[in-house]
Amino acid sequence: VQLQASGGGSVQPGGSLRLSCAASGFTFSHYAMGWFRQAPGKEREAVSCVSRGGRSTYYLDSVKGRFSISRDNDKRTVYLQMNSLQPEDTADYYCAAVRTILSYDINRACVEKEPDHWGQGTQVTVSS
Repeated sequence: VQLQASGGGSVQPGGSLRLSCAASGFTFSHYAMGWFRQAPGKEREAVSCVSRGGRSTYYLDSVKGRFSISRDNDKRTVYLQMNSLQPEDTADYYCAAVRTILSYDINRACVEKEPDHWGQGTQVTVSS
């Protein structure tokens, strides 16, 4: 099992980044996919998740309207488009896979379930 995240970097406030996470070693379409982040000295939090088929999404309140999650099951990849980045978005971002049944509520999958697979982090720094 491998989740390879990429796309992090340093940007100024108001800038944009697109994170990608390529999956291998498991049946990608059987998993909800999510992005989590952890800033220094803070607990990990769920940023955004997308359901197995891509129709349902969850967003942390502070990123609603600025971040957009999507997935391509053919490419076994999940994306996180991050716009209007703010210094408080600075963190290590991790992608993760959450095994769910097809109709499982995406909010519960993202917030309540412990992911089954984790990728390595990609650092996002927002600073002027």
